[in-house]
Amino acid sequence: MSVHSNLTGKLSNVQLELIKLFATDVSNEELVELKKILLEFKFNRVTAMADELWEQKGWTEKDMDNLLKIHMRTAYKSQENYLRQ
Repeated sequence: MSVHSNLTGKLSNVQLELIKLFATDVSNEELVELKKILLEFKFNRVTAMADELWEQKGWTEKDMDNLLKIHMRTAYKSQENYLRQ
């Protein structure tokens, strides 16, 4: 679900729980601390998902080195060529 759809559509179960949990204001320092905790939680989940995928694929360090060397960006026309059209 995109951020935009969350703003215009139904709230997720996490959003609802956070609204209930923090129905009153917290200090700016507490808000910063909470953001750090939530980001750490999200980072740990994403890292676990990446580790699981790594294991499923049977990737090695050599595979990662090869992935880092692959150029996968779309080639773009230079601005000069674009303006001549």
